[in-house]
Amino acid sequence: MTTTATVAAARKPPSPMRRPAYRRLMVGWVATNLGDSALYLVLAIWVRELTGSDAAGALVFLFIGLPALLAPFAGQLADRVHRRPLLIGTNLGTAAVVLTLLLVQGAEHVWLIYAVTFGYGLAAYLTAAAQSGLLRDLLPDEELAGANGIFTSVDNGMRIVSPALGAALYVAAGPAAVVVLAAAGFLTMAVLLATIRIQESEPEPRLPGETYWHELSGGFRALLADPLLRLLTIATALGFGITGLLNATIFPLVEHGLQEGPAALGPAQAIQGVGALLGGLCSAAVLRRLGERRLVAAGLALLGLGTVAAFLAVQCPLAEAWMRWGAMGGAQALIGFGVPWIIVGVVTLRMRLTPPRLQGRTSAALNVSINVPQMLMLALGSALLTAVDFRWLVGVAAAGVLVAALAAWSGRRLDAPAPPAASATPPA
Repeated sequence: MTTTATVAAARKPPSPMRRPAYRRLMVGWVATNLGDSALYLVLAIWVRELTGSDAAGALVFLFIGLPALLAPFAGQLADRVHRRPLLIGTNLGTAAVVLTLLLVQGAEHVWLIYAVTFGYGLAAYLTAAAQSGLLRDLLPDEELAGANGIFTSVDNGMRIVSPALGAALYVAAGPAAVVVLAAAGFLTMAVLLATIRIQESEPEPRLPGETYWHELSGGFRALLADPLLRLLTIATALGFGITGLLNATIFPLVEHGLQEGPAALGPAQAIQGVGALLGGLCSAAVLRRLGERRLVAAGLALLGLGTVAAFLAVQCPLAEAWMRWGAMGGAQALIGFGVPWIIVGVVTLRMRLTPPRLQGRTSAALNVSINVPQMLMLALGSALLTAVDFRWLVGVAAAGVLVAALAAWSGRRLDAPAPPAASATPPA
């Protein structure tokens, strides 16, 4: 006799958390993101204080995004070697690079901050490409949305703890304490990866007659081959790309919207992290109801509405501090809640439709499609800040994101079939 509890259990999708290897990856992801989320914000504040320039501080975000130009090479490497040793070496190398920030003594060393930011930004692309393949080898299709939701929640949810922790360490002990925290996170991930046992798909040799450049572009061709994946890639690239203008205005937004100094960026980002944590945790359940396309469209709509709210908050400044924090906090929460839905939707579809040994290249190609437009818009926004009121840039960003949401919503006829039913794949 089948009970209600038995039926409910049968319908409940299996969780990737039942797999020891995934649990260790998740713990390592927490460790790296704890330090990383604190570090990149502190670097921007650090550069601004060393130089006194908003534009110089915003350039930190440019140097984080600039390695996107090299992401296809990172994806190619991740598809052609064993991924676990690659990830271990990358995390050890990143820790060493980050520790060179201890040499910075004054404004004359700002170039070193930019160089290290570029280096650990490049390592992030290599890690993302290799980790995508590792997850594809580890998990069946029905667990991918849950795994991506958890990782995205960790990634964005660390903004709840990391900015406040980073700001506190920065004030109490200086930037060196934040640098050591970030390096320790990468070392922790390397140690945990060394303890993981996983049956990886074997690297595939280059096809006869295939050139290196044709092989390198395989990720882009895979993204464009499927109509739905192509639409969501373009919509996500437009939506995230235009937010480069928003990133360029981050310090003026804080100073005018909250009427606070640059240190208020930490608490503001923590509010966004709360929204991101909640959005990520429910993303897998919402994906099962809506599908990838509608999840991405809804996430872009929330991101656009949050940007509109930020525009209104600086356009009509409020008299009381609690009102300003309420308005800007609401905007940050909307933005944070929407971002994981976009990422989980497009990444889960990409992973489902891509063979194991193309995961690195499609991961890199998607990152390039998203981050290069964002980097270019950030550079443009930083240049325009000296000639254009930052409110115009925020308004343009809001309009662009809402257009991207409409584009994703318009592709109803392209909806892919739902992920296959839960299988009996044993824990790894």
